[in-house]
Amino acid sequence: MTTIELGLDTFGDVSLGADGQIKPMDQVLRDVVDEAALADSLGIDFIGLGEHHRSDFAISSPEILLAAIASRTTRIKLGTAVSVLSSDDPIRVFQRFSTLNALSNGRAEPILGRGSFTESYPLFGYDLQNYDLLFEEKLDLFAKLARQNPFSWQGQHRSPLVNQTVYPPLAQPMTVWVGVGGSPESVVRVVRQDLQLMLAIIGGDPRRFTPYVDLYQRACAQLGRQVRPIGIHSPGFVAATDEAAREQLWPHYAEMFGRLGRERGWPPTTKDRYLDEIDNGSLYVGSPETVARKIAGAMRDLGVQRFDLKYSTGPVPHGQLMECIRLYGEQVVPMVKEMLAQ
Repeated sequence: MTTIELGLDTFGDVSLGADGQIKPMDQVLRDVVDEAALADSLGIDFIGLGEHHRSDFAISSPEILLAAIASRTTRIKLGTAVSVLSSDDPIRVFQRFSTLNALSNGRAEPILGRGSFTESYPLFGYDLQNYDLLFEEKLDLFAKLARQNPFSWQGQHRSPLVNQTVYPPLAQPMTVWVGVGGSPESVVRVVRQDLQLMLAIIGGDPRRFTPYVDLYQRACAQLGRQVRPIGIHSPGFVAATDEAAREQLWPHYAEMFGRLGRERGWPPTTKDRYLDEIDNGSLYVGSPETVARKIAGAMRDLGVQRFDLKYSTGPVPHGQLMECIRLYGEQVVPMVKEMLAQ
């Protein structure tokens, strides 16, 4: 029987404190460690931390935070959502994850990507005109290093590497995912590198990604690659009732997407659009049963084996996030697995 996994993701959204004021980032980071420890105690399969370099998200160095989480947990898999590989050194990313894999006794699972934000490129001195080429080359280097060490490699954006050994080596295998926003070329790239596909579905009917799952399977057959588990990442929020979940999340959702809309020229965020995304799109908000049914339906429709809920959206207070995680672990996860086993 196919193993089904249910995980959680967070960007470490800067949240509101008990006084209604924005918390300092150092406290938000400590809160994330507590949230991950709770997820581990509930049997949730994975925690992913997104890398960002901006004022609304506290996590810029996810591997350091994951190491702290490793010391507080025993079984949950530890990864990113995503590591922005294009603006980093893939060898250093590998070293950080091979170290995390050792500290956590084999629980590291990086998710690599280009990211939906671009602030890291000028921050670290990269030209956005090389957006595609940087990721293509750096993913190729990381994938080769994850499979063999020592290794040799040559590309356009760094000096060649000949019979190079990188330390610490992996003492045990490490699963590597690639986050894909929905382009055919990105799906084929994942197959060509023989890595695992994580679809970032952050809006609209999830079934519109069915062609990408089909493409993945066809590409595996054509390139002679093993068909590996596929995952999806989508935002959501769980509370005791549908009404409570919708009302608790709405002001924070409006705050976050209103800000992003102003940055990117999107249409105004309205409550009607928010509710429509809950009812008909890829926003998993509601009671445990409602969220479980929607997750199970999406996983069944797409034929995927993993679902990661991005449980933080905007400045949701830490207490509400902890309750969301508790309901997700105690009720949503077992219900989804039972539904998919039928």
